[in-house]
Amino acid sequence: MYQALYRKWRPRTFDDVVGQSHITDTLKQQVEKGRLSHAYLFTGTRGTGKTTCAKILSRAVNCQNPQGGNPCNTCPACTGIESGSILDVLELDAASNNGVDQVRALRDEAVYTPAAVGKRVYIVDEVHMLSVPAFNALLKILEEPPEHLMFILATTELHKVPATIKSRCQQFAFKRILPGQIAQRLQYVAGQESIELTAPAAEMLARLADGGMRDALSLLDQCSGTGRRVDEQEILDTLGLAGNLETAALMDCAAGRDTAAALERLGRLYAGGKDISAVLGELAGLARDLLLRRTAPQGGAALLSGGFDEGTMRALGEKLTAPRLLRMLTLLQQTAAQLPRSANRRTDAELCLIRLCDEGLDDSLEGLSARVARLEEQVKDGVRAVPEHAASPQAPAGGEPLPALPESAGEELPLPEDSPGARELPVPEEERPAPPQAGRPAAPAEEGSFWPSFAAGLKGAVPPSVVPYFNNSAKVTGTWRPGVLTLWVDSDFTKTMLSRPNVVSGVVQAAEARFGGPARVELKVGTPPASGGAAAPAEDALDRLLAFGEQFDNIVIQ
Repeated sequence: MYQALYRKWRPRTFDDVVGQSHITDTLKQQVEKGRLSHAYLFTGTRGTGKTTCAKILSRAVNCQNPQGGNPCNTCPACTGIESGSILDVLELDAASNNGVDQVRALRDEAVYTPAAVGKRVYIVDEVHMLSVPAFNALLKILEEPPEHLMFILATTELHKVPATIKSRCQQFAFKRILPGQIAQRLQYVAGQESIELTAPAAEMLARLADGGMRDALSLLDQCSGTGRRVDEQEILDTLGLAGNLETAALMDCAAGRDTAAALERLGRLYAGGKDISAVLGELAGLARDLLLRRTAPQGGAALLSGGFDEGTMRALGEKLTAPRLLRMLTLLQQTAAQLPRSANRRTDAELCLIRLCDEGLDDSLEGLSARVARLEEQVKDGVRAVPEHAASPQAPAGGEPLPALPESAGEELPLPEDSPGARELPVPEEERPAPPQAGRPAAPAEEGSFWPSFAAGLKGAVPPSVVPYFNNSAKVTGTWRPGVLTLWVDSDFTKTMLSRPNVVSGVVQAAEARFGGPARVELKVGTPPASGGAAAPAEDALDRLLAFGEQFDNIVIQ
């Protein structure tokens, strides 16, 4: 009868165990020197060798001819334990024997000396499944066991094991096996089984196994069932995976906000028999790698899955920001978790892709945050929804269109070469602006309408700790006069926070870049003064022209 590869190639000695040398070396030394504990607790993820090492240890402590801490596997004790004919070594499943009655029966039986071997060994797998009364019944015999008794407990969920149990055991933590070690073992097993396995395919299986040797051998067993050569394409077809190229292309469509192309590609993968959950899982894995690469470009390289080449990662990383990658990964994880309970998995996957491509269709808080982040990027890059100088001012009735005003009110204009000599241009008295009345400041050249976009553009120019102040109009707002930016704050505390030199310098640089000339910052506690009590009328072309002419009051022509 055919035997599964993970059972057929289960290690029989400590030296055969892959990737757990920090544990096997210790156990070999304890067996060789006779310094054995009465209770062991093996913890770790699935398929990393917990039960395997427990069985090896049960044979090693009873072996009649141990070899360097390893069992010989040829003596009557080793062969009897391995075949199950010696009842002094018993393996229990705590998931099906989790009641207090079963543990009490085990405790009563454990006091008797073994009949065929030197030590009576109980291997309790998935020990975290025991009930609380069962754990309490196990405590006493774990604390004061007979000399001939040994317990080996194994669990994948250490946090569910009571501290009173853990304190009575020697605890060994099994780590995930490295992909390189898994791939090397797979190629050895494939050679012994006459399976044609390529090196890239072995690496792909090692990545899919997620650190578990049993999972890797099961995948190899499944992919080799057709009898054909096991390569990357064979693995993708057998397991229903999309593949790195298809996953990268799908992510590229989402990065470029090309919803139609993303849906078309998903539909082609679905028609080709690809599993929707596997496709979203691969997409989430790529998003994770891109997020790690962007947030930890140096130290995060060791955390990457290694399934995508450097060129693909660099090209996609330039199109996606860290906030958007975080949102994409969160949405993919949430959708993948809901798929098992979905009435239509394909529809849910398509909705997920649509939200990935278009943040405007996502009404969640994460979607709103993504849209705000996109607007901040546009403001930072100088893009406006309505450019300030995109349209020229409307011309007066019956007149010619007025010229577009320069971006900054203080920009110098070239004078004609035949201008008169150095003299100050006279300005008629009736055309001079009236001086401000006492106790009432003149209306600013640009009111608070500029402030929301200006405050959003301060991100990156000022320390992050004060950015929330500028984005809260109840705490800070600003008014602009030529050369002076006045910040109106709500309290002395806010004024103190914003008057630090690094904050002021950042605001000054932003103001000079915005208004195109030298600027200084004033901080005042209070609210901006009203411009006459009534609402200010809408700005028209004549107002803009008058404001433009004020800059020439003090020009001296050479």
